[in-house]
Amino acid sequence: MKIGLVTPYVYPMPGGVNDHVGSLYRVLRSRGHDVRIITSSHGLQKASEGDVIRIGKGFSVPFNGSMGTITLSPTYLKQVRELLEREQFDVLHFHEPFVPFLSLVVLTLSKSVNIGTFHAFGGLSLSYEFGRRVMGDYANRLHGRIAVSPAARHFISRYFPSEYKIVPNGVEPSRYRNAVPISRYRDGVPNVLFVGRMEPRKGLIHLLRAIRKMQVNGEQVRLLIVGTGPGEREARRYVLTRQLNDVEFLGRVSDGEKAQLFKTADVFVSPATGRESFGIVLLEAMSAGAPVICSDIHGYRAVVRRERDGILVPPADSDALADALGRVIHDPALKARLSAAGIERSELFTWDRVGASVDEYYGFVIRRLAEQGALPSGFNAPIPAPPGPRRRSA
Repeated sequence: MKIGLVTPYVYPMPGGVNDHVGSLYRVLRSRGHDVRIITSSHGLQKASEGDVIRIGKGFSVPFNGSMGTITLSPTYLKQVRELLEREQFDVLHFHEPFVPFLSLVVLTLSKSVNIGTFHAFGGLSLSYEFGRRVMGDYANRLHGRIAVSPAARHFISRYFPSEYKIVPNGVEPSRYRNAVPISRYRDGVPNVLFVGRMEPRKGLIHLLRAIRKMQVNGEQVRLLIVGTGPGEREARRYVLTRQLNDVEFLGRVSDGEKAQLFKTADVFVSPATGRESFGIVLLEAMSAGAPVICSDIHGYRAVVRRERDGILVPPADSDALADALGRVIHDPALKARLSAAGIERSELFTWDRVGASVDEYYGFVIRRLAEQGALPSGFNAPIPAPPGPRRRSA
């Protein structure tokens, strides 16, 4: 089949949705499909780069406690019509399909089988609350809907009730499992790792308070912070005014360096306070064998099972974080058990598994449309056969 993956965020700029789209592109290609990525541009990027097709300009805007993107173009309709006529997609797969305006324009003009994947989770969304009547017509153009977690399904179905297939985010465990630890941090001081954008919902300030409590109590611990963001100045000020020791701000790092840092960590901590639909960063840490401590929030419970694959603590509770860190650092048996369980757990979320589930869902939706006599006029590929019985894993 010919498949178009539509991302409203500027690909391949870093971000959870774009990482998902890039990995899904590679897996679907390996499964024999002809795949393109449809996205916008930002800055001086070329209009077309191989299988990446760019339409419009992307602009960053605040969304869901973080930063999102809207795309604009004065010639959207003309460009999209020409694109769809030229490419003749059998399936268009929209990631966050209601983010304006690229996805909405493509969805409006599509004559393909339309699949939507919903990644976000939050509390009350004013944009969806006030826009769901307008968006209802767009939602009705989706032939199939995927949510990356129960949290994401709960969030989107509040505004657009329907049937949602849960297909999680994926990870490549071997990338992290085979990474080499960074030697300068292997000096006997326990390494605590944080990876994330420095913004309030990621909860870094609560981890810093936990580290301060441990150091005040005489414990030697190093905190490695990966990422940047609007909260960096506050975090640096806290470290300076509280005279915390061994706190390193590493900024943005490459994927290879990130894998090495996960492999170096004695503990990985994700103290997010909420609005997380899925814990992909938890899976990355688990793949490397790093014991995980994270907040007990809806999105993270889809990945970490309490006291089995990691330790869940109440969000925004620095005392609980400090206690959990002390437990893992000072209990080698617990650390080893969490490490082994995390590695095993991460194997259930490989991109080969996730990509196969997405591909099978395409087939399910296409067969259902065919049985109803409702296949869109743009679908020209053979009808996929039903999957055979799956072998049960040991």
